[in-house]
Amino acid sequence: MPATPGHYAEGPEALVVSLAANGDRAAFAELVRRRQGWIRTLMLRCSGDRSLADDLSQQVFLQAWRKIRQLKDVDRFGSWLKQMAINEWLQCKRKNDALRGAEGETSITETRHDKTSVGMDIDAAMALLPGPVSLCIVLSYHERMTHDEIADVTGIQPGTVKSHIRRGSQRLRESLAAYDETKELEDTHE
Repeated sequence: MPATPGHYAEGPEALVVSLAANGDRAAFAELVRRRQGWIRTLMLRCSGDRSLADDLSQQVFLQAWRKIRQLKDVDRFGSWLKQMAINEWLQCKRKNDALRGAEGETSITETRHDKTSVGMDIDAAMALLPGPVSLCIVLSYHERMTHDEIADVTGIQPGTVKSHIRRGSQRLRESLAAYDETKELEDTHE
């Protein structure tokens, strides 16, 4: 008797991936349900744009559906999907590269104190970084990937990955320095 869609939620991912690779749409829908939040968050951290993150995530899953039959090792589904997401982001950046700098660089001038605003300021600071730099930082800090792993999935040389992370982190510290200054002021008034 074939599994019903509700049973997929209980199954191990490797089994669900195998079923999806054999054309089972309900199994693939379960994989999307399991992984969509993670992929969307990755795309959001890369792009800084919720709408674009949604679009990119959808493209990743469409591409995954088309190519899942080519997946050789079902246990590597997560890393395969991550690679696909990174490639989708890099492709998006290449397409939009012609528009780079058209709006000009802005800076973060207002200091806010609530956590939502801090997150928004971090996203804005990340958006000021060049695409490859931002991607390396996201993969290093958010995805906890090593420099060599980042180099493998992006095609960027390991030394350049390390430089991107170091220089990008420094630019983020500079962009968000107002938070340190505000903290120092608060500490002196206590």
